[in-house]
Amino acid sequence: MIDKLKQARLDKLNKIKEADIDPYPAKCERTHIIKQAFDNFDEFSKSEKEIILAGRIRMIRAHGGLTFANIEDQSGQIQLFFKRDEIGKEEYAMLKNLDMGDFIEARGILFTTKRGEQTLNVGGYKLLTKSLLPLPEKWYGLKDEEIKYRKRYLDLIMNKDVKNLFIKRIEFINNIKEYLNGNNYLEVETPILESVPGGADAEPFITHHNKLDTDLYLRISLELHLKRLIVGGFEKIYELGRVFRNEGISTQHLQEFTMLEYYCAYVNYEELMRFTEDFYTAIIKKTFGTLEIKYQDEILNFKTPWQRIDFREIILEKSGVDIEKHPSTEDMQKVLREKKIKFDKTVGRGRLIDQLYKKLVRPKLVQPAFLINHPLDISPLAKKKDNSENKVQRFQILIAGSEVGNGFSELNDPIDQKERFDAQAKLRTAGDKEAQMTDEDFIEALEYGMPPTAGFGVGIDRLFMILANQENIRDTVFFPMMRPKKTRKI
Repeated sequence: MIDKLKQARLDKLNKIKEADIDPYPAKCERTHIIKQAFDNFDEFSKSEKEIILAGRIRMIRAHGGLTFANIEDQSGQIQLFFKRDEIGKEEYAMLKNLDMGDFIEARGILFTTKRGEQTLNVGGYKLLTKSLLPLPEKWYGLKDEEIKYRKRYLDLIMNKDVKNLFIKRIEFINNIKEYLNGNNYLEVETPILESVPGGADAEPFITHHNKLDTDLYLRISLELHLKRLIVGGFEKIYELGRVFRNEGISTQHLQEFTMLEYYCAYVNYEELMRFTEDFYTAIIKKTFGTLEIKYQDEILNFKTPWQRIDFREIILEKSGVDIEKHPSTEDMQKVLREKKIKFDKTVGRGRLIDQLYKKLVRPKLVQPAFLINHPLDISPLAKKKDNSENKVQRFQILIAGSEVGNGFSELNDPIDQKERFDAQAKLRTAGDKEAQMTDEDFIEALEYGMPPTAGFGVGIDRLFMILANQENIRDTVFFPMMRPKKTRKI
């Protein structure tokens, strides 16, 4: 079916070329976008000002010597009116070689039809692009989820809601930058390729540098390079960048996603927690116009202050397990067996506690809240709490049963940091692929001195997914990773 439709369009393409018309010209003479035509309709129509519009044909129908068409650009859609007696027989005859999906420019004067539709009376037109394949509504309707992700460009053409969702995401990110810039944070960039990946518990992707003949890793977080910049004298910085984690696929996980991290010197995690609460509420209100956000069957209320939840206490309340009474890896393994939670025998106590929490506790925490007082075992980069050897100065933001933000007072004691890296290295040697590697250069940077600093990070895609009431994180990125397919012959 598709081959026949394509052949019909190829035949029209040949006729266009035979008429000595370039079906793919480089230049367009557009004077206004469609929204401007509507916004200035009364002025342009009364003065009979000629304008030139351009866009993709979304509808075309002929009635003898009259043809109506709709074209669409990014700003909107407008009706075109072609009259054979006005544009000439030859130009009018060439209209039969146009199809839905083609791009054209049309010059003319705006008027209102008898039915009250604001329309461009075309005095001349030019083909800008001849499309060779029909739009999805003509064949499979774009109902296949996999095709929507693989061919997002078709999804954007056919579904205004999808396009508007991505425009909203762009607005959301711009609001993030505006807020941070307005609070004197400087936007920076750090390397994607690293000799030692760090800053998160995740398995990295590996690549190879041919000239240097060395393996490199795609970064799993932005953290360690940003903290090097704090050592170098920057005091308030942030980065919005892509990070890569070689982990499983789910409705809330991507292998490549956008991370926001910001760091502020001379503050601790409590001060940064207050800033972050204000930051979230400000960008949510500006982007969505409200602090009450619908997500699935829940109304999430972001009005401050948010609840503060103690890590140990909430696990005890929701699971019946007091983690402090299970001080060893073996103890926690026994707990997970009793709770019938699958676990990797190579991971340490911290990861086992985290699995218990994620399985039995976090899904039950719906309203925006801060999770605090985490155990040291699961926080290798956070500063210990005063007068505590097993708790750290850390907070996580929880929304709708998901983690959407993580911050802490940064560990700036190089000796303590080395010991924690060594503990992680033992876990990695035992088989834990997500345990952090020892970054000797970062330890050396800390030895030069890093001021008291608090930092925060959040995966933008997951946060936006919840705020935009989407069920699958892949719906919030243009081109999510898919299983490779065989190359189609052209």
